[in-house]
Amino acid sequence: MKKLLATAAITAATMMSGAAVAGDVVKFATEGAYPPWNALNSDGKLEGFEIDLSKVLCERAKIECSMQQTAWDGIIPSLQAGKFDVIMAGMSITDKRKKKIIFSRAYASSPAVFVVDKKSDLASFKVDTDKISLAELSADEDKALKATLAALKGKTVGAQKGTIHLNFLKEYLKDDATIRSYATQEQLDLDLQSGRVDVAFAAMSYWHPLFQKEEGKDFVAVGPGFSEGPFGEGVGLGLRKKDKELSDKLSTAINSAIDDGTVSKLAIKWFGFDASSK
Repeated sequence: MKKLLATAAITAATMMSGAAVAGDVVKFATEGAYPPWNALNSDGKLEGFEIDLSKVLCERAKIECSMQQTAWDGIIPSLQAGKFDVIMAGMSITDKRKKKIIFSRAYASSPAVFVVDKKSDLASFKVDTDKISLAELSADEDKALKATLAALKGKTVGAQKGTIHLNFLKEYLKDDATIRSYATQEQLDLDLQSGRVDVAFAAMSYWHPLFQKEEGKDFVAVGPGFSEGPFGEGVGLGLRKKDKELSDKLSTAINSAIDDGTVSKLAIKWFGFDASSK
């Protein structure tokens, strides 16, 4: 009897241990509101770069997967509560997030860019460098950063809640600009169109496809693109700390998909440029 109880206890513990157990369906979750990374199409089905890539990774990792939609706000607590096993939602790998969860290796990376309406007085703003790495500023990058922050002084600047972009605004512009946060990127876009916000801040991988559409035709990117530092180490899969085995398995699949050009092809398909990590 004791042996039976012990066996039952082990079985129960194994079932509760999560996605790393062979035979389980690994539950992926995405926001479904951040095109072209992930979004709902006209039929109400999830589509986008990460939806396509998730299928590739699950096949190569030889695991059965499902994909569900969940709100960005609270996505990490929902993961920790066991509502799903993997976050795949354009989430950047940052030191702050690594205190709560673990990440696979990065599969994509995209600079953060400020965008304004073409009628804005900032529409022609430029600096001498196209990119700023905040990991270690060169003299030219430091000059460009200061010029950009000065140009945004007194403006109303928006970003989506819970993002590295909002964290950047709070760190660098909290005393000089009015900062607004939005539950979804779409809500921010609407306020930019209507003039309720002067400047919007998000990844170029989001902006570039939008510029080609009717709803983004009046927008223009200004200033440099920002990377590293508070923007983290690229975009990866988020998992519970106890699921390192699954994380490693998915990282191996990501390596394979990067090495043979699959991630690059999917990025060009959805973003219009190669945003794959190297």
